[in-house]
Amino acid sequence: MSSADPTRQSRHVARLMLMLLLAPALLWLLGLIVLPHVELGMLSMRARVAPRVYEPSLAQFRTFFEEPLYWHTFMRTALMSIVATALTLLMAFPIAWTIAKLVRGHTKSMLFVMCLIPFWVSETVRTLGWMILLRESGVLPALLVWLGVTPAPVELLYHDATILVGLVYTSMLFMVIPLISALESLDDSLIEAAYDLGGNGWSILRQIVIPHAAPGIVAGCIVVFMLTLGNYLTPTLLGGKNSQWFTEQIYTQFITRFNWEQGAAFGFLLLALSTAIVWAGLKLSGQKFGEVMQRS
Repeated sequence: MSSADPTRQSRHVARLMLMLLLAPALLWLLGLIVLPHVELGMLSMRARVAPRVYEPSLAQFRTFFEEPLYWHTFMRTALMSIVATALTLLMAFPIAWTIAKLVRGHTKSMLFVMCLIPFWVSETVRTLGWMILLRESGVLPALLVWLGVTPAPVELLYHDATILVGLVYTSMLFMVIPLISALESLDDSLIEAAYDLGGNGWSILRQIVIPHAAPGIVAGCIVVFMLTLGNYLTPTLLGGKNSQWFTEQIYTQFITRFNWEQGAAFGFLLLALSTAIVWAGLKLSGQKFGEVMQRS
Protein backbone atom coordinates (compact mmCIF):
# COMPACT_ATOMS: atom_id res chain seq x y z
CA MET A 1 0.00 0.00 0.00
CA SER A 2 2.79 2.39 0.96
CA SER A 3 4.64 1.83 -2.35
CA ALA A 4 1.45 2.25 -4.42
CA ASP A 5 0.41 5.53 -2.80
CA PRO A 6 3.46 7.56 -3.93
CA THR A 7 3.02 6.24 -7.47
CA ARG A 8 -0.64 7.20 -7.49
CA GLN A 9 0.21 10.61 -6.04
CA SER A 10 2.84 11.24 -8.70
CA ARG A 11 0.32 10.40 -11.40
CA HIS A 12 -2.18 12.87 -9.93
CA VAL A 13 0.51 15.55 -9.76
CA ALA A 14 1.53 14.87 -13.36
CA ARG A 15 -2.09 15.15 -14.53
CA LEU A 16 -2.56 18.35 -12.54
CA MET A 17 0.58 19.87 -14.05
CA LEU A 18 -0.56 18.86 -17.55
CA MET A 19 -3.96 20.48 -16.98
CA LEU A 20 -2.32 23.66 -15.70
CA LEU A 21 -0.05 23.79 -18.74
CA LEU A 22 -2.95 23.24 -21.13
CA ALA A 23 -5.31 25.64 -19.35
CA PRO A 24 -4.13 28.87 -21.09
CA ALA A 25 -4.34 27.26 -24.54
CA LEU A 26 -7.77 25.76 -23.81
CA LEU A 27 -9.07 29.07 -22.47
CA TRP A 28 -7.71 30.84 -25.54
CA LEU A 29 -9.43 28.33 -27.85
CA LEU A 30 -12.68 28.56 -25.91
CA GLY A 31 -12.79 32.34 -25.59
CA LEU A 32 -11.47 33.39 -29.00
CA ILE A 33 -12.54 30.57 -31.31
CA VAL A 34 -15.31 28.33 -29.93
CA LEU A 35 -17.57 30.92 -28.27
CA PRO A 36 -17.39 33.46 -31.15
CA HIS A 37 -18.26 30.73 -33.64
CA VAL A 38 -21.19 29.61 -31.50
CA GLU A 39 -22.42 33.20 -31.34
CA LEU A 40 -22.04 33.63 -35.10
CA GLY A 41 -23.93 30.38 -35.65
CA MET A 42 -26.82 31.65 -33.55
CA LEU A 43 -26.79 34.99 -35.39
CA SER A 44 -26.83 33.30 -38.81
CA MET A 45 -29.98 31.34 -37.99
CA ARG A 46 -32.24 34.16 -36.95
CA ALA A 47 -34.00 37.04 -38.74
CA ARG A 48 -34.93 40.48 -37.49
CA VAL A 49 -38.69 41.01 -37.71
CA ALA A 50 -38.84 44.21 -35.65
CA PRO A 51 -36.46 46.37 -33.62
CA ARG A 52 -34.78 43.96 -31.17
CA VAL A 53 -37.24 41.24 -32.13
CA TYR A 54 -35.90 38.11 -33.84
CA GLU A 55 -37.19 34.74 -34.91
CA PRO A 56 -35.47 31.54 -36.07
CA SER A 57 -34.88 31.69 -39.83
CA LEU A 58 -32.59 30.57 -42.63
CA ALA A 59 -33.45 33.60 -44.75
CA GLN A 60 -29.81 34.75 -44.80
CA PHE A 61 -28.68 31.55 -46.51
CA ARG A 62 -31.57 31.79 -48.98
CA THR A 63 -30.50 35.35 -49.80
CA PHE A 64 -27.03 34.08 -50.66
CA PHE A 65 -28.36 31.63 -53.25
CA GLU A 66 -30.96 34.01 -54.67
CA GLU A 67 -28.55 36.92 -55.22
CA PRO A 68 -26.15 36.21 -58.14
CA LEU A 69 -23.59 38.76 -56.90
CA TYR A 70 -23.05 36.84 -53.66
CA TRP A 71 -22.52 33.35 -55.04
CA HIS A 72 -20.54 34.68 -58.02
CA THR A 73 -18.17 36.45 -55.62
CA PHE A 74 -18.10 33.30 -53.46
CA MET A 75 -17.02 31.08 -56.37
CA ARG A 76 -14.59 33.67 -57.70
CA THR A 77 -12.90 33.89 -54.29
CA ALA A 78 -12.59 30.09 -54.12
CA LEU A 79 -11.11 29.78 -57.62
CA MET A 80 -8.70 32.67 -57.13
CA SER A 81 -7.56 31.19 -53.79
CA ILE A 82 -6.91 27.81 -55.43
CA VAL A 83 -4.92 29.47 -58.24
CA ALA A 84 -2.94 31.54 -55.72
CA THR A 85 -2.17 28.41 -53.70
CA ALA A 86 -0.98 26.54 -56.81
CA LEU A 87 1.23 29.46 -57.89
CA THR A 88 2.68 29.74 -54.39
CA LEU A 89 3.55 26.03 -54.43
CA LEU A 90 5.20 26.28 -57.85
CA MET A 91 7.32 29.22 -56.73
CA ALA A 92 8.09 27.96 -53.22
CA PHE A 93 9.19 24.44 -54.17
CA PRO A 94 12.42 25.46 -55.98
CA ILE A 95 13.22 27.88 -53.14
CA ALA A 96 12.68 25.18 -50.51
CA TRP A 97 14.70 22.63 -52.53
CA THR A 98 17.58 25.09 -52.84
CA ILE A 99 17.59 25.85 -49.11
CA ALA A 100 17.15 22.22 -48.03
CA LYS A 101 19.44 20.41 -50.48
CA LEU A 102 21.69 22.65 -52.58
CA VAL A 103 23.25 25.15 -50.18
CA ARG A 104 24.97 24.82 -46.83
CA GLY A 105 26.21 26.97 -43.98
CA HIS A 106 25.90 30.74 -44.16
CA THR A 107 24.34 30.67 -47.62
CA LYS A 108 21.50 28.50 -46.35
CA SER A 109 20.91 30.80 -43.39
CA MET A 110 21.05 33.87 -45.62
CA LEU A 111 18.45 32.50 -48.05
CA PHE A 112 16.13 31.62 -45.20
CA VAL A 113 16.51 35.09 -43.67
CA MET A 114 15.71 36.61 -47.08
CA CYS A 115 12.42 34.70 -47.00
CA LEU A 116 11.73 36.07 -43.52
CA ILE A 117 12.61 39.72 -44.15
CA PRO A 118 9.28 40.70 -45.82
CA PHE A 119 7.43 39.44 -42.75
CA TRP A 120 9.30 41.76 -40.41
CA VAL A 121 6.72 44.41 -41.32
CA SER A 122 2.93 44.19 -41.29
CA GLU A 123 0.81 43.02 -44.20
CA THR A 124 -0.47 46.57 -44.64
CA VAL A 125 3.04 47.91 -45.24
CA ARG A 126 3.87 45.09 -47.66
CA THR A 127 0.69 45.66 -49.65
CA LEU A 128 1.20 49.42 -49.77
CA GLY A 129 4.69 48.74 -51.08
CA TRP A 130 3.18 46.85 -54.01
CA MET A 131 0.80 49.74 -54.63
CA ILE A 132 3.75 52.16 -54.81
CA LEU A 133 5.48 49.88 -57.30
CA LEU A 134 2.48 49.15 -59.55
CA ARG A 135 0.37 52.32 -59.59
CA GLU A 136 0.36 54.41 -62.77
CA SER A 137 2.84 56.89 -61.34
CA GLY A 138 4.84 54.16 -59.63
CA VAL A 139 8.27 52.66 -60.11
CA LEU A 140 7.46 49.76 -62.44
CA PRO A 141 5.36 51.70 -65.02
CA ALA A 142 8.09 54.36 -65.16
CA LEU A 143 10.70 51.65 -65.71
CA LEU A 144 8.66 50.15 -68.57
CA VAL A 145 8.45 53.56 -70.24
CA TRP A 146 12.21 54.09 -69.80
CA LEU A 147 12.93 50.70 -71.38
CA GLY A 148 10.60 51.50 -74.29
CA VAL A 149 8.20 48.65 -73.51
CA THR A 150 5.21 51.00 -73.20
CA PRO A 151 4.78 54.49 -74.73
CA ALA A 152 3.17 55.87 -71.56
CA PRO A 153 2.79 54.76 -67.94
CA VAL A 154 0.15 52.05 -67.55
CA GLU A 155 -2.00 51.27 -64.51
CA LEU A 156 -0.91 47.86 -63.20
CA LEU A 157 -3.17 47.93 -60.16
CA TYR A 158 -6.77 46.72 -59.94
CA HIS A 159 -6.35 43.56 -62.03
CA ASP A 160 -6.76 39.89 -61.13
CA ALA A 161 -3.07 39.31 -61.85
CA THR A 162 -2.16 42.06 -59.38
CA ILE A 163 -4.29 40.42 -56.68
CA LEU A 164 -2.59 37.07 -57.34
CA VAL A 165 0.86 38.66 -57.09
CA GLY A 166 -0.02 40.16 -53.71
CA LEU A 167 -1.56 36.94 -52.38
CA VAL A 168 1.42 34.83 -53.45
CA TYR A 169 3.86 37.33 -51.95
CA THR A 170 2.07 37.54 -48.60
CA SER A 171 1.77 33.76 -48.18
CA MET A 172 5.07 32.50 -49.63
CA LEU A 173 6.75 31.89 -46.27
CA PHE A 174 3.91 29.65 -45.08
CA MET A 175 4.57 27.34 -48.03
CA VAL A 176 8.36 27.42 -47.85
CA ILE A 177 8.70 26.37 -44.20
CA PRO A 178 6.74 23.05 -44.35
CA LEU A 179 8.43 22.22 -47.67
CA ILE A 180 11.89 22.73 -46.17
CA SER A 181 10.91 20.56 -43.19
CA ALA A 182 9.76 17.77 -45.51
CA LEU A 183 12.68 17.95 -47.95
CA GLU A 184 15.39 18.06 -45.28
CA SER A 185 14.35 14.58 -44.14
CA LEU A 186 14.84 13.14 -47.63
CA ASP A 187 17.95 10.93 -47.73
CA ASP A 188 20.32 12.12 -50.46
CA SER A 189 21.44 8.53 -51.07
CA LEU A 190 17.98 7.73 -52.48
CA ILE A 191 18.42 10.36 -55.18
CA GLU A 192 21.96 9.22 -55.93
CA ALA A 193 20.78 5.60 -56.21
CA ALA A 194 17.98 6.66 -58.56
CA TYR A 195 20.49 8.41 -60.85
CA ASP A 196 22.75 5.33 -60.76
CA LEU A 197 19.80 3.19 -61.87
CA GLY A 198 19.22 5.39 -64.91
CA GLY A 199 16.57 7.73 -63.61
CA ASN A 200 16.27 11.27 -64.91
CA GLY A 201 15.36 14.45 -63.08
CA TRP A 202 11.67 14.29 -63.90
CA SER A 203 11.22 10.64 -62.88
CA ILE A 204 13.12 11.20 -59.62
CA LEU A 205 10.98 14.25 -58.85
CA ARG A 206 7.76 12.38 -59.61
CA GLN A 207 8.57 9.04 -57.95
CA ILE A 208 10.82 9.99 -55.02
CA VAL A 209 10.85 13.67 -54.15
CA ILE A 210 7.14 14.52 -54.43
CA PRO A 211 5.86 11.39 -52.59
CA HIS A 212 8.33 12.03 -49.78
CA ALA A 213 7.45 15.73 -49.57
CA ALA A 214 3.69 15.13 -49.92
CA PRO A 215 2.87 15.85 -46.23
CA GLY A 216 4.79 19.13 -46.43
CA ILE A 217 3.16 20.03 -49.74
CA VAL A 218 -0.34 19.39 -48.40
CA ALA A 219 0.41 21.21 -45.12
CA GLY A 220 1.68 24.26 -46.99
CA CYS A 221 -1.28 24.23 -49.37
CA ILE A 222 -3.77 24.03 -46.50
CA VAL A 223 -2.21 26.95 -44.63
CA VAL A 224 -1.80 29.11 -47.75
CA PHE A 225 -5.31 28.36 -49.00
CA MET A 226 -6.90 29.21 -45.66
CA LEU A 227 -4.92 32.45 -45.38
CA THR A 228 -5.72 33.41 -48.97
CA LEU A 229 -9.41 32.59 -48.75
CA GLY A 230 -9.81 34.68 -45.60
CA ASN A 231 -7.60 37.56 -46.74
CA TYR A 232 -9.30 40.94 -46.80
CA LEU A 233 -6.60 43.58 -46.98
CA THR A 234 -4.58 42.45 -50.01
CA PRO A 235 -7.48 41.89 -52.46
CA THR A 236 -9.16 45.12 -51.37
CA LEU A 237 -6.09 47.33 -51.74
CA LEU A 238 -4.64 45.75 -54.90
CA GLY A 239 -7.96 44.95 -56.56
CA GLY A 240 -9.85 48.11 -55.66
CA LYS A 241 -13.60 48.21 -56.14
CA ASN A 242 -13.41 45.39 -58.69
CA SER A 243 -11.72 42.91 -56.34
CA GLN A 244 -15.02 41.06 -55.68
CA TRP A 245 -13.57 39.14 -52.73
CA PHE A 246 -16.03 37.39 -50.44
CA THR A 247 -14.44 38.70 -47.25
CA GLU A 248 -15.30 42.17 -48.52
CA GLN A 249 -18.96 41.12 -48.66
CA ILE A 250 -18.71 39.93 -45.05
CA TYR A 251 -17.13 43.23 -44.01
CA THR A 252 -19.86 45.16 -45.81
CA GLN A 253 -22.63 43.26 -44.03
CA PHE A 254 -21.08 43.66 -40.58
CA ILE A 255 -19.61 47.17 -40.72
CA THR A 256 -21.40 49.09 -43.47
CA ARG A 257 -24.94 47.68 -43.34
CA PHE A 258 -24.93 46.55 -39.70
CA ASN A 259 -26.60 43.33 -40.86
CA TRP A 260 -24.86 40.95 -38.49
CA GLU A 261 -27.19 38.07 -39.30
CA GLN A 262 -26.27 38.16 -43.00
CA GLY A 263 -22.59 38.66 -42.24
CA ALA A 264 -22.59 35.68 -39.86
CA ALA A 265 -24.24 33.51 -42.52
CA PHE A 266 -21.62 34.56 -45.06
CA GLY A 267 -18.88 33.77 -42.55
CA PHE A 268 -20.19 30.25 -42.00
CA LEU A 269 -20.52 29.69 -45.73
CA LEU A 270 -16.86 30.66 -46.15
CA LEU A 271 -15.91 28.33 -43.29
CA ALA A 272 -17.87 25.49 -44.91
CA LEU A 273 -16.16 26.14 -48.25
CA SER A 274 -12.66 26.08 -46.75
CA THR A 275 -13.43 22.91 -44.79
CA ALA A 276 -14.82 21.16 -47.87
CA ILE A 277 -11.85 22.07 -50.06
CA VAL A 278 -9.31 21.06 -47.40
CA TRP A 279 -11.14 17.74 -46.93
CA ALA A 280 -11.18 17.15 -50.70
CA GLY A 281 -7.47 17.97 -50.91
CA LEU A 282 -6.66 15.46 -48.16
CA LYS A 283 -8.72 12.77 -49.87
CA LEU A 284 -7.18 13.38 -53.29
CA SER A 285 -3.63 13.38 -51.91
CA GLY A 286 -4.20 10.37 -49.65
CA GLN A 287 -2.78 12.23 -46.64
CA LYS A 288 -4.01 12.17 -43.05
CA PHE A 289 -4.78 15.46 -41.33
CA GLY A 290 -2.73 14.65 -38.22
CA GLU A 291 0.40 13.77 -40.21
CA VAL A 292 0.02 16.86 -42.36
CA MET A 293 -0.32 19.21 -39.39
CA GLN A 294 2.93 17.88 -37.94
CA ARG A 295 4.68 19.43 -40.95
CA SER A 296 3.05 22.84 -40.61
